[in-house]
Amino acid sequence: MANERLTVAVLGPGGIGGLLAGLLARAGHRVICLAGDETADALRTGGIRVRSGQFGDFTAPVEADTELREPVDACLVTVKHTALDAALTRVPPGVLGDALLVPFLNGVEHPALLRARHRPDRVAPAVIRVESTRLAPGLIEHGSPFTEIDLAGDPVPRPLLDTLATALGAAGPVTRVCEDETSALWAKMSFLAPFALLTTRYELPLGDVRTRHREELTALVAETAAVATACGAPADPAGALARYDAFPPGTKSSMQRDAEAGRPLELDAIGGALLRAAERHGVPVPVTARLVRELRDSGH
Repeated sequence: MANERLTVAVLGPGGIGGLLAGLLARAGHRVICLAGDETADALRTGGIRVRSGQFGDFTAPVEADTELREPVDACLVTVKHTALDAALTRVPPGVLGDALLVPFLNGVEHPALLRARHRPDRVAPAVIRVESTRLAPGLIEHGSPFTEIDLAGDPVPRPLLDTLATALGAAGPVTRVCEDETSALWAKMSFLAPFALLTTRYELPLGDVRTRHREELTALVAETAAVATACGAPADPAGALARYDAFPPGTKSSMQRDAEAGRPLELDAIGGALLRAAERHGVPVPVTARLVRELRDSGH
């Protein structure tokens, strides 16, 4: 199983999708990137070029198309939540068949949405911890010294998860299969929501947020932990604060970078989802609610 050659589609070969496509292709798997005409043409011609301190600089050939036209073992969904509906038109359900559908999306609501469109026991939500940016079609800059993937999917047969995890792990990222999907998704959400909302609201990197807005950061961490606990996931507010304090002071959230570039924000997938979960469970989240409202009022 460790040497099994997989056929993997990557929907949205941007910073994360491009990095994973390049690593899997370099490891000998067949990779089909799904994107718009311009990106697909660039990938067919030049492959994926990765600049990475962790994995080295390399170019890997990949196939590319504007939609999936044949069965695959797995389809990695690596678009932003704001582009999900449009991107899914590139993956016709009849063609996807029995493939694993693996969303690397922020938030906690997308697995249910995807299970309404695809076999519920083939949707395997993943969480990735990495900093990776698409500089141009097919050109990926991987900046973080780590790449870690948690693969989950409560109804998915374990051998399917293990096969994909083995392939990803052998290609480079530290990959583990999580027994509890809810815990995996909320672990990411609990870290991401305070970080994204505060850096974007105040237009400051993490170093300034954790000093100048410490009280709000602490309150947001506590609120997010309370919601996670109500949803059945373990929470560690003190550990979350310690992680923020350990990050380089210039660190920015992807939401903040989207705001700076004038791109749509994942505000609903992160802040909105947190508020909806809080309301469902009767958890008061006044600081979160104010920040989401202020970001929406400012045009985001």
